Amino acid sequence: MSTFQAPKGTYDLLPPNSATYLAVREAIAAPLRNSGYGYVETPGFENVELFARGVGESTDIVSKEMYAFETKGGDRLALRPEGTASVLRAALEGNLHKAGNLPVKLWYSGSYYRYERPQKGRYRHFSQVGAEAIGAEDPALDAELIILADDAYRSLGLRNFRILLNSLGDQECRPVYRAALQDFLRGLDLDEDTLRRAEINPLRVLDDKRDAVQQQLVGAPLLRDYLCDACKAYHEEVRELLNAEGVAYEDDPKLVRGLDYYTRTTFEFVHDGLGSQSAVGGGGRYDGLSEMIGGPALPSVGWALGVDRTVLALEAEGVTLDIPSATSVFAVPLGEEARRVLFRVVTELRRSGVATDFSYGGKGLSPPHDRGGRAGPGRGPGPAQGHGVRRPGGGPRRGGRRGRARAPGLTAGSTRYVRRRPDG
Repeated sequence: MSTFQAPKGTYDLLPPNSATYLAVREAIAAPLRNSGYGYVETPGFENVELFARGVGESTDIVSKEMYAFETKGGDRLALRPEGTASVLRAALEGNLHKAGNLPVKLWYSGSYYRYERPQKGRYRHFSQVGAEAIGAEDPALDAELIILADDAYRSLGLRNFRILLNSLGDQECRPVYRAALQDFLRGLDLDEDTLRRAEINPLRVLDDKRDAVQQQLVGAPLLRDYLCDACKAYHEEVRELLNAEGVAYEDDPKLVRGLDYYTRTTFEFVHDGLGSQSAVGGGGRYDGLSEMIGGPALPSVGWALGVDRTVLALEAEGVTLDIPSATSVFAVPLGEEARRVLFRVVTELRRSGVATDFSYGGKGLSPPHDRGGRAGPGRGPGPAQGHGVRRPGGGPRRGGRRGRARAPGLTAGSTRYVRRRPDG
């Protein structure tokens, strides 16, 4: 037992479970790579103002959950609580929007940090795979990203998830709705903090999960009733494209998500088997974010899918991923001379692309009649002078001997050994 433990609200990924997380990340990334999205990686921390401007100072993420600190040089930094603002910052700094045709299509994978009350499905350190399409205003791009996420989940075997869809309007129609919503909220019995939030960004109040607040929101004006003609047409085209591709979704007029930068299309993937933490991913269009952080006008859309919650969704549905064995061959030397010979064989196999492991630490394999691995008087050259190569899942090769020992990371099953003398 170590003196130290993982910090509260965090977790370690260890074999064999870590293989499932890697498989989930790969399944989410695969359709993105196949659709022209390039990989981007950003620092684990950024300037605090990047998130304050982009995510929104009134959000819980910035006001309550962000890990912020000051460096010895006086810089105010924060561990990244989400990926979009960082990726857009990197794209602008790298002038990717000037390098070729738009949109700039990027995907990423990494760890993110929020100071939250830990519970199943909600951690202070969590993993996401995300995708961003920067610099184009096109309903087909919104539909593409939703379809790619849907394809990724279905490739993993998930079936019991739902896609919630809404439009948050734009700079023309949302101010009218904002004023109507603020008038409604001012007439409710809300606490001081919630009333303050209503004055800064009233849509955030709609995302409040407390029952006492939700009960008072019955009868609140809905944004869909205030959409301008352009936003209505845009949203209808997104819906038509999804319908044409057979992607099922549910219209949710109360869906606003938890970040201030969303405009027009917004969506969320939920899984009812996860209880209160039902959202496994989500995203939307953020046409004004680039200008918020000092860049040019770059209408964009993206999403982030939680790896942790996707794994929980798989468990809730009883889906077990088909994880291949870590190695195809496990080599066991039967003596010191054989160890040197077999080590060369193992190296050659690896260089040839065969996943191979080796029995290290001087632990060889002895036959049943000689557990000590030494040749006794009158026995002649014993098995300790040869070596064995074990292949999971097969029977004994000619001259081989079947054994039952299994190496960590290999699937259970029959095992075969190849025994040769060191000279041949």
